[in-house]
Parts: sequence; C-alpha cells; structure tokens
Amino acid sequence: MKLEFHDPKLGALFGLTDDIKNEGRYFTLTERTIKFLWNRNNEPVWLTVDGLKLELLPNQLVTVTYLQQISYKDASLPITAFLFNREFYCIADHDSEVSCNGILFFGTQDLPIITLHKEHQKRFDLHYDIFVEEFSTPDKIQGDMLQMLLKRLIIMSTRLAKEQLIVKELNNDQIEVIRKFNFLVDIHYRTKRKVSDYADMLFKSPKTLSNLFSIYNQKSPQQIILDRLALEAKRLIHFTDKQNQEIAYELGFNDPAHFSKFFKKVTKMTPSEYRDGPLVSS
Repeated sequence: MKLEFHDPKLGALFGLTDDIKNEGRYFTLTERTIKFLWNRNNEPVWLTVDGLKLELLPNQLVTVTYLQQISYKDASLPITAFLFNREFYCIADHDSEVSCNGILFFGTQDLPIITLHKEHQKRFDLHYDIFVEEFSTPDKIQGDMLQMLLKRLIIMSTRLAKEQLIVKELNNDQIEVIRKFNFLVDIHYRTKRKVSDYADMLFKSPKTLSNLFSIYNQKSPQQIILDRLALEAKRLIHFTDKQNQEIAYELGFNDPAHFSKFFKKVTKMTPSEYRDGPLVSS
C-alpha cells in the first residue's frame, strides 16, 4: 500500500507506505524527506543508517531526516513509513508548537528510537487507520487534514521520546536547552566548533552547558560538536566520490593534514582506512 498527497504548486509531499523498501522509490518526490520508520511486524528488522546497521524491534519507531543515508537492503520484512518534506510541514516553523528539534529530528545524539508499549500501540494503530481513511477523501482540505494528523503524530512521538530518551531529573527548561543546542550544532557545526559559540547563542555559560550535559549523558557539549563534524565526514567519505582533500576544505579545515588528524582522533581510523573498511553494526 502506497498513499500519497502531492501539491505540485508548492512542491509539497506527504506519503504513507507499509513497505518503504519496495515502494519508497515510487513516490513523486523522493529526496529531502523526513521519515518515521515503524516496525509493525512481530520480529526485528534491520536497516542501515549512515553506514551503521540498526536493529528495529517490533513496535519500535525511529525518525530519520534527509541528512542521513538510509539503506533497507537488510530488511527482510516490510517497514511502515510516514514521509514528508519541508514544503508540506516545516519542522523549524512548527518547532515552538511541538518542541521536536533535537529530540526527534536534526539532533546530534544517537538515533531516537521510540518503543510503543501495549498502552501506546492501540493509539498509534488507530492514528495509522485515520491516516489511511483520510487518503480516501481527496477534497480541497485534504492537505490541511493530513498536516493536522502529522502534527499529532509528531506530538505523540515527542512525548514518548521525552519519557524514554531523556532522564527524568531534567525539567522542561533544561530539555529545551539540550535540544536547542543539538539543533544549533546541526546548523553551524562547519563554522562554529567551540562550546562558547553555542553558549552565547543560548545565553548560557559554557560551564552551565557542561554541567547540564553531564546530567543528560556522558557526552560533553564539545564532544557532540566534534562527533557531528566527524559524522558529516563519514557521510562524505562513504556516499560521495570526493577525495579527502576536498572533504577537508568542505568541512572548514584549511589543511587536509589537520582534517586527517582530527578524523583519526575521533574515529580511531584515518579517512582512508574508514573509506576502505566495512560497515559497522550498532
């Protein structure tokens, strides 16, 4: 089953499929989409994200963006997907409503995998059925209705992500600082590599950020910045034909040797070793 809403005037797309591996390429637009990937099977499925093999257990959801390289070749069972582009629903524009940047999307932490326990499964299954039903009503307000349903899906998922992925000691203000930091890093990591740069944008001191992230997890703000830069380097090495020197300059390194030194420090491999190595399981 592949269902699609497409507004050619705006270039807007929203899609729903119960088999993204086999049907994903048949949507009108396939590039620069954000996706919810949902394992509705009774067995685990495997996919690859940025070269890392990921196991998605039954009734788990993960969100991915167009910044990530996704492969479904290892998926032996179908994966349900909701997908949309910026023209249909802009995450940044609606951020104040759903508070999702840095939690569900565009965060520099590990992939946000959400588990649907029994009390959540019925709600999400019902929401899925409502999406399917709405596609049977192709009137002038169908796009608006699908946007409302997508917004509800994002809110439902964000609430679970806050419960499952962030420690309970953090209050809402602290969560806001953490996710905004992650979002800002994704925007500025090529040009801003000091914690103080982001502390200024968040009106916090670097020490305050470091203390906050020590509660959140083991990664320091500085390490998050470096890991984001290394992640982009890995993507460019794996998924483009660019040479190490080109990648170094694209990521803001004036000297390719400095880039190689940085890459080896973060990944324990040289760029050439990483280029020739196998994919790594997470």
